Amino acid sequence: MNEFSLIKQYFQTSDNQRKDVLIGIGDDAAITQIPEGQLLATTTDTLLESVHFLKESQPSAIAHKAMAVNLSDLAAMGAEPAWINLSLSIPKADEIWLRAFSDKIKELTEYFSVQLIGGDTVKGSLAITITAQGFVPSDSTLTRSSAKPGDWVFVTGTLGDASAGLDILLGKLEAADPTHKHALVNRHYFPTPRILAGQTLRRLASSCIDVSDGLLQDMQHIVEASGVGVILHLDRLPISRALGSTVPHLDQALGYACTGGDDYELLFTVPEVHRVSVESAMASYNIPCTCIGQVTGANGKVDLRLDDKEYELPETLQRGYQHF
Repeated sequence: MNEFSLIKQYFQTSDNQRKDVLIGIGDDAAITQIPEGQLLATTTDTLLESVHFLKESQPSAIAHKAMAVNLSDLAAMGAEPAWINLSLSIPKADEIWLRAFSDKIKELTEYFSVQLIGGDTVKGSLAITITAQGFVPSDSTLTRSSAKPGDWVFVTGTLGDASAGLDILLGKLEAADPTHKHALVNRHYFPTPRILAGQTLRRLASSCIDVSDGLLQDMQHIVEASGVGVILHLDRLPISRALGSTVPHLDQALGYACTGGDDYELLFTVPEVHRVSVESAMASYNIPCTCIGQVTGANGKVDLRLDDKEYELPETLQRGYQHF
């Protein structure tokens, strides 16, 4: 199977054709149309074997994560996903692997109304790069840089599950309850991009980021970009029953929740005037959402509190995933 037959068999044919795609796969480049009054948001992520996913990961899980991490970035900008480009490096044209991988890509593009419009395939070490693009109204773009003192800090979902799931897979953590083990491992393999939450926050939140490298590290990005400080109340962090039961020691559970990456929840700040609206909107969409702190004027500082007392994480814990 050569490159062109591979693309045609596994990636070109799809019933999911958007009207704003004028020319898709099959030409030298795609041609698309941006709706009037919208801005184009673009993000790119690369996933490498043994760095971003385990060697034994199933192709459907790899495809899901590659899609989810990009869609999560769009969600953090309040964007509506529209198009993706896929660059796939594979050691060989394994048809069973390609079928499972491409089936998951098709499933997610249909679910999120996104169209695959191009990309590339090469022979090499297993690596997946996706560029995702979406639309955001020109008057309501979310960024990291507009948090103000007094704003409330919120996060969707629960924290620490994905990194705990990875430690279970690596044999670093034991999970006695099979249901909890499945829940944590599943959060690692199949993160949920909070697209609807991001769009809901467009005119309500003052800043937003997705939690990819850990709560504290990503909170620091907002703090530095906005020129503010933050107080985080660790006793308010949303910790799932699965994580709390698997990791009964508080310091260890807080370590996962504060520094574990790959949650892909949204971390955002909300002015007092919009707090009730945010909580009401999230509840109406059945999106879990928790207030975990407040923005301060202490430039660049993230203060941790536990039961209203100052708290320091153990020195052995890094404050998030480090790429280098």
